[in-house]
Order: sequence, then structure tokens, then C-alpha cells
Amino acid sequence: MNRRAFLPTLALATALSFSLSGCLAGENAADTQPVSEDGTQGGTLNIDFATYNPLSLIIKEQGWLEDELADQDITVNWVQSAGSNKANEALRAGAIDVGSTAGSAALLARSNGSPIKAIDIYSQPEWAALVTLPDSGITSVEDLRGRSVAATRGTDPYFFLLQALEAAGVDQSEVTIENLQHADGRAALASGAVDAWSGLDPIMAASEQDGAQLFFRDIDYNTYGFLNATEDFLSDKPDVAQTVVNAYEKAREWAKENPEETAAILAEVAAIDPAVASSVIIDRTNLDVDPAPGDAQRSVLEKIGPVFVETGDVQTQKQIDDALGSLFDPSLVEKADPASIGSGS
Repeated sequence: MNRRAFLPTLALATALSFSLSGCLAGENAADTQPVSEDGTQGGTLNIDFATYNPLSLIIKEQGWLEDELADQDITVNWVQSAGSNKANEALRAGAIDVGSTAGSAALLARSNGSPIKAIDIYSQPEWAALVTLPDSGITSVEDLRGRSVAATRGTDPYFFLLQALEAAGVDQSEVTIENLQHADGRAALASGAVDAWSGLDPIMAASEQDGAQLFFRDIDYNTYGFLNATEDFLSDKPDVAQTVVNAYEKAREWAKENPEETAAILAEVAAIDPAVASSVIIDRTNLDVDPAPGDAQRSVLEKIGPVFVETGDVQTQKQIDDALGSLFDPSLVEKADPASIGSGS
């Protein structure tokens, strides 16, 4: 395996494997990692990688984008996203051109005016569930009445929680929702600061290995993994955008052929046990999906959209409908050529 692109990340992960806040190595890197001085201008591609997006980890590790874009004198600047909310913030600010989010988060951002397009579906994961400790007395969603739950607002686990509460007939006013970033939610659960946590893999799988229990799961409440790009990037650098999607489809083929190697990359970047990473990749991540954003994703998001309006995250259903009508751009996937991407060095 080519480790050259991950050596600095691995060193950081070793040094910071668990901070006082309980974060996984590099989990909040999106808050502090600088972008290039020229931002999105000229010869720079600003693109995120995330532990919840295994294809991004493969592309970064293999150095495919660096190799493909070198002839165009384009520098690749990788920025880690700690969650869909952080990726959305960076996309809206122009700090990155391409970012990884859950489908629900992409719809939320587009509904609230963020100029993004979904250009590739990188996975269909079961990455969110409700988590508690063995002695909490919580065994069902109904048991959350009068309890506190950590969740990262604007991400799939947050919307997973809202859907679970609604289905169980538990009003949000009956639960205290603490807005914490994913890794901090895990730490809060472990310390007893909250009674439950709406978790996200791979952090959730690591917590499960440490004894936490997933007391409510439903894959239908998980939205797909969306690769999003800013409209400016798509119009200004269409060839670069096509190269990114080509690399993603190359990574999908590679991951399907090398699941254990993919798990090893995840374990290294996230600083988690290889067995935990293997469970995330093999048991809870479906990469064998149609990568073109379209009807499958729309049907899921049509169920999520009204929840945004009910919670006040989006003002009107019309904003949701307009976003659903303009969010998807399957054109790059339809032209994707994975074979055009070299094998790295």
C-alpha cells in the first residue's frame, strides 16, 4: 500500500489519538487546518476527506488526484471534515470546492441557499444509530423521555434522532438535545454528561467496542453519502470536476475489490482498531450503489424534507421542493471514466 499521502496524518493521529475532549485523531481538523493562500483560485483544488467517506481516504492515500492534475499545474489541498455540518460550512465559505456530506445535510444546505450540487453518491451506509451505556436503563426510543441526547445538528445522526422520536411518538420537547460534534458526543456519553448519543461511524463502532450499546437502528433513517461541489467550481473548472468523479469511481472499484485494505486505511486515518474499521466497511457500508444522484436519493429526502420545516431548520416546504429540484447533477457520473485514473506511485 502506498502510505506517502498519509504519513503526516498518521503522525498527528498518534500524537492526538485521544485528547481531553475524547476526540478521535484529527476529528476536528476541519476547524483548524489552513487552506492554501490562493483558496479556490488558479491552480488549487480544495477537497475534503472524511472518516465517514471511505472513498475519499482511498483517493488521498493513493495520490491519484495529485498524479492526474500535476500536468495541469494544479495543487491538491486536502481538508478534513469532522462532520457533514463542517463540510457544509466549508463549501458555503468557499474553503473547499468538493465536500462529503450525508444526503440530508446536502438537502438542508441547498434549501437554505448554499450553491452546491450533488455530483456523486459515494455510499449507502448504515452510519447512524442511537447509542447508550449498558446501565442507563434505556432500551427503546420511548425511554428517552426526560433524558438528554447528544447529536450534531445538521448531520444524518441528528435527523436520524428526529425521525426516531417522531416514529415513537416522543415529542422533541420531551428530550434535551445537546448539540455536540460527533466525537464530543461520544465523550459526553462515556462521561455520563448525556444519557444517549445519536452516533456516527466509525466513532460509533469504536464506542460500541468499548461497551456502548446501539439500542435503536433503522437503515431507512440513514440517507446516502453525497459528494457535493460548489456551482462556481463546476462552471469554472469542469475538467477538474470530472477528474474528481473519475477518481471516485476508480476508488469505488478499488474498495469493492479490496475491502480489508480499505478497512486498514480507515483504521489508520481514524486511529481505530482494525477490527472496528472492518466492521464499518464490510458490515455497515454499501459501496455497490448507483453513483448517479437521482430517484433513489430523492425518495429518501422527500421523507426527510418536511422534518426540516417542522423543526424550523428550513422556513418553507417550497424551499425543500426547490432544493430537491436543483440539487442533483448526475452528468459527471454519466461521463465517468475510472480507467483514465492511473494506479498511483
